[in-house]
Amino acid sequence: MEKKIFITGANGLVGQWLIKALVEEDFLVVASGKGECRIPFHGEPSYKYIDLDITDGNKVYEKIIAESPDLIVHAAAITQPDVCEINKVLCWNTNVTATRFLIDAAKKINAGFVYVSTDFVFSGEEGPYSEEDLPAPVNYYGSSKLAGEKATEESGLNWTIIRTVLVYGKTWKSERKNFVFWIRESLENKVSIRVVDDQWRTPTFVEDLVDGIVSAIKKNATGIFHLSGKDMLTPYQLALKTAEALQLDPSYIERVNASVFSQPAKRPPKTGFVIEKAKKELGFDPNYIDDGLQKMFTETEEYAG
Repeated sequence: MEKKIFITGANGLVGQWLIKALVEEDFLVVASGKGECRIPFHGEPSYKYIDLDITDGNKVYEKIIAESPDLIVHAAAITQPDVCEINKVLCWNTNVTATRFLIDAAKKINAGFVYVSTDFVFSGEEGPYSEEDLPAPVNYYGSSKLAGEKATEESGLNWTIIRTVLVYGKTWKSERKNFVFWIRESLENKVSIRVVDDQWRTPTFVEDLVDGIVSAIKKNATGIFHLSGKDMLTPYQLALKTAEALQLDPSYIERVNASVFSQPAKRPPKTGFVIEKAKKELGFDPNYIDDGLQKMFTETEEYAG
């Protein structure tokens, strides 16, 4: 019997690519998101879409019980640190309470649970981080995601936590552009931008992240896994590489330190991941940044956003 997978955050960058990958692997997929479906490829019978506000506990319970999936992949979240810092109630309701609603529903049907998390659970003082390192978030977004992790670990379910870093990739119909698309759009329009050069990350190509998640699902892997790219670089360096990949003028990119921005949420200075566990147990083999950018910008426009 085919495994049935219920996905939250289906309209987001990761959700859309994950649905595509799971459908291609012949899983039964129930995709859920808030509002109308923005997934740009065929619907049923490939997958079923449900409009679901995950902060509505009764609706979550109703839909999960009705669909009775074997596995829930929880990719929905408010991921903008400043939004979380300014509106803590909205952040907590979406990133923590909704996670608990999904876990409670999963318990009723004994479904597995995959929780997509972030490098922002760490302080950024001693990156790159392995799965054994102790989280110590420096902002409310990171705290909310860590609380979601703890709820997952304490659920009693077969659980998997997938942490990732600064995801980039080709978007389709999406409400928000990821960092690399923002760089492209700015340079194409000859708009000057300021980009920080004193924060370090291991940016993650979305297709690599999804490959890792699908591998974890197929292998029934449990525990915590760090999935990110191989290259440690700053957003400024990533912006320069984006300009190079697109043959755009990099002179519009101004190198700055984080201190020039008055952002509500503090950012960890250096995160990034050690990915040896994922390589060994999941066969995870991510692209180098230059290759990821090349693939992102040369893929067919069938899925362009």
